[in-house]
Amino acid sequence: MFSEYMAYLKETDPQIYNAIKNELIRQRENLELIASENFAPLGILEAQGSVLTNKYAEGYPMRRWYGGCEFVDRVEHLAIERAKRLFGAEYVNVQPHSGTQANMAVFFCSLRFGDTVLAMDLSCGGHLTHGHSHNYSGMFYNIVTYGVDKHTERIDYLEIERLATKFKPRLILAGASAYSREIDFKRFRDICNMVGAYLFVDMAHIAGLIAAGIHPSPVPFAEFVSSTTHKTLRGPRGGFIMTKKKFAKGIDSLVFPGMQGGPLMHVIAAKAVAFAIAATKEFRLYQKQIVKNARRLVAQLQGRGFRVVSGGTDTHLFLLDLTSKNITGREAQEILGRAGITVNKNLIPFDKLPPSITSGIRLGTAAVTTRGMKEKQMDCIAELIDRALRYRGNSRQLSLIKKDVLRLTNKFPLYPELNREKWLRRKRPKT
Repeated sequence: MFSEYMAYLKETDPQIYNAIKNELIRQRENLELIASENFAPLGILEAQGSVLTNKYAEGYPMRRWYGGCEFVDRVEHLAIERAKRLFGAEYVNVQPHSGTQANMAVFFCSLRFGDTVLAMDLSCGGHLTHGHSHNYSGMFYNIVTYGVDKHTERIDYLEIERLATKFKPRLILAGASAYSREIDFKRFRDICNMVGAYLFVDMAHIAGLIAAGIHPSPVPFAEFVSSTTHKTLRGPRGGFIMTKKKFAKGIDSLVFPGMQGGPLMHVIAAKAVAFAIAATKEFRLYQKQIVKNARRLVAQLQGRGFRVVSGGTDTHLFLLDLTSKNITGREAQEILGRAGITVNKNLIPFDKLPPSITSGIRLGTAAVTTRGMKEKQMDCIAELIDRALRYRGNSRQLSLIKKDVLRLTNKFPLYPELNREKWLRRKRPKT
């Protein structure tokens, strides 16, 4: 599971072993601020690395095409029931291998090719699967995009209402990958009711916040809700779909056999663990701290002269507009990476630069909060980001900043339970 304890892998494939070891070092030593990334708890890693990876289980619990599924049936049943309780859903499918495949199943279940979909523009915070021309969603459907208000940089619900009235979409898609404000799902529902459209919510980024009751839930308002199980939910990389019972058969048949063969039972087991963890008091406190940290980081960066898109955040993420700093998002990503701070370049609303360059970067606090960092550490991170971008042409300064990053990450170790020295000194049971 971890490079220090992968004796068999080290012996049989040292090249892969070394790559995993180095990735573990990178994760331990760097500040992970990519909003879509997090560190899964050990129980999830153990479930995902289990013997369940050996089992084929095409079909659904009690309706498999293969024998020997009695135990994986139990695993999938637990994942489904835990997700239903966690989010208050009528029906859940936990088999999608990713959020993209979850979204595809919803599109194929609710639409015919060529139908009109109203979705958020990528430059305003939307996702590739919400209608990008090179994605299946943009290839097979007529996509009309909505955006944000130019002054507030928040979702313009009046524009959505106007576009819905004009184009009569079959489906309206809410949810985003780079939007920092609370989304009004009831308002979306009202607009859908006006034009007779389905409401589909992609809650991948804010699933953890929703599970903890920090962000309003889309489940009471939407016919379809998709999500990933990583990001703020802090589970394995994978997807799931929640829907009304009347759409259950359609969704199930689109996932299997429509798009996938055998489900990844080891990943479904890890999803079940993630849903159980997300129902705890500790998880709710963790989600609250994520938002506190994001808001503190915003305030500290604003105090250093950075412009934050929409002026703040209600979630785990936000965008920095670097236009006034005379640096592109791509340059900032590379410079911060040299300093041990991992971010991603990102379009900002009405960006004049192409997606490969961008005027902004996206920052998120889920991963650093997992390590135990709080507001005081956000002050330090803001100072490190500011220094790195100010001294971007000075290799010596960037090297000093990287040392400061390492000092910070060493104080908040990743997976301290697996600290090698502690593990070697562990108390062994008496024999």
